[in-house]
Amino acid sequence: MAELTFGERLVIARNKLDLYQYQMAERLGVHVNSVAKYERGDGKPHAAVLRMFDLLCEKHGIRFDEFEAAPRAKGDGMKIVLAEKVSPATLAVFAAEPGWEVLTHDQLPDGLPAALADADALVVRSAVQADDALMEHARKLRVIGRAGVGVDNIDADAATRRGIVVMNTPGANAVAVAELTIALMLALARKLPMANSTMHAGKWEKKSLQGAELRGKTLGILGLGRIGLEVAKRARGFGLDILGSDPFVSAAVAREAGIKLVSLDELIAGSDYLTLHVGLTPQTQGVINAKSLAKMRKGVRIINCARGELIDDAALVDALKSGQVAGAALDVFAVEPARSTPYNELDNVILTPHIAGSTAEAQEAVGIQIARQVRDYLKLGVVQNAVNLPSLSHEEYVQLAPYIDLAGRLGSFLAQAGKGGIDAIHLTYGGALAEAKTDLVRNAAIEGLLQGSENVNRINATAVAEERGIRVHEEKQDTHRGGAATVLTIELHSALGASHASATVIHGEQPRLLEFDGIDIETPLEGNLLVCRNLDVPGVIGKIGTILGEKGVNIGNFALGRERQGPKPVKALAVVQVDAPVADDVLEALGTIEALLEAKLVQL
Repeated sequence: MAELTFGERLVIARNKLDLYQYQMAERLGVHVNSVAKYERGDGKPHAAVLRMFDLLCEKHGIRFDEFEAAPRAKGDGMKIVLAEKVSPATLAVFAAEPGWEVLTHDQLPDGLPAALADADALVVRSAVQADDALMEHARKLRVIGRAGVGVDNIDADAATRRGIVVMNTPGANAVAVAELTIALMLALARKLPMANSTMHAGKWEKKSLQGAELRGKTLGILGLGRIGLEVAKRARGFGLDILGSDPFVSAAVAREAGIKLVSLDELIAGSDYLTLHVGLTPQTQGVINAKSLAKMRKGVRIINCARGELIDDAALVDALKSGQVAGAALDVFAVEPARSTPYNELDNVILTPHIAGSTAEAQEAVGIQIARQVRDYLKLGVVQNAVNLPSLSHEEYVQLAPYIDLAGRLGSFLAQAGKGGIDAIHLTYGGALAEAKTDLVRNAAIEGLLQGSENVNRINATAVAEERGIRVHEEKQDTHRGGAATVLTIELHSALGASHASATVIHGEQPRLLEFDGIDIETPLEGNLLVCRNLDVPGVIGKIGTILGEKGVNIGNFALGRERQGPKPVKALAVVQVDAPVADDVLEALGTIEALLEAKLVQL
């Protein structure tokens, strides 16, 4: 019999018990990182951990006999096609499986389509186009693995229709990106590019090259995903004080990483070095702009290894020329390849051609990681880092599709209009949803809530939440509110308090908000919404309409609600649907209304 490794048994047990990694860690009395390490096949568990695991399995009647099959003869096992060049270590993961047939890119004499005719898995990098036409030849294909993050070369929709899981490897290059970030910080602090160029020019410019130490300075990290946390881990060794801002990371995770969790404004105002590690969303695009730059400490240094669109280039150039920003190091640009940039003539800017993840070790890591993911899926049925989900029948998907869309919109609404920060998420499914398979509804809601987080999608959303220390609870209720037969409610808990909203679908396809933070209201969950909280006193509605009219903003829908009871004046809520996103000056003008407590733009 082929015995399963401890890591494989751990994965199976977690799936049978429906436990997150942190929950399994609590039951075994180990750190959550140890569980992740065991599941990767790294490290040997202590005898006490093995005993605790055996007792847990015995208590819940978990057996592994069905997974421990005798080695199969060649031809009866899995067939893996590696369509592009991979490292020997990647190949070794598959070669270690008895009875598995592995074809490399140079072993396809009749071409890739012919090789896929009886293949179980296809592994690609970025060159091979895994489109619907190619999948037509692969009638047995169960999984496509992408050694890397981007899946632009894979038709995920076609794969979903054919029941093929598509996986990628987010985070495998996190260490490489973090190391370059630290390297760029040091290069800025010690003026290394200028020191190098003057020496090559035959000059000895020692006096003009006095630098600064990192020790005792404050590093601000915008985005505390895998890369941001790796940066923090390395920065602590330089004696830096570390601030972090990320509404999608719990205070516990930040505290464990030695990071003081602060608001975006506090991060911008309090950093000597500011490094960006967030995804591109409407909220993060241009987050470094003239207004935010003016709030920064004079002489701040900025590092960007995330997305070029996070920075308003013109504003940063002005700040670099004025001395407000002492230096910048940019590895990413709004348009790539960047043949010419507005920074080319500036001596206090370091430019690199998007090389943060380009190390031999990172490329090896993504290959090994995708090989392990594909292997675990074929052997154990465990899906990791998938970007699609073929787990519903066509009929089930048709019925659930409006609510999957609703969940994403409601999550996004709360992320943008709520109090900020997430420690826990509570989802309540009412009416027909209580009888449905709600995994994808849950993940769509979490994806909406974590929309500013890196590499989150409807498949990995729950895992990303777990990784960030966010607890997820679900509840199903047969009862429903008012005339809506099916209602989804999301409640968020954080150090700033609780925030919740309920929504439904009307006429089979139209998402409607029903309640927000205890105030009943009905409004479409689509387009551009101005969410205004105010005291329920005369004149507020008229002033909102007047200001919007003066600013040339056209109103498509104006929904109102107020608290049912409480001391006078009670709080009220207005959700104004407008034809286009409003500019900051409109929000500032609305802020002058005395009884208006808050005005936020939500884009859905």
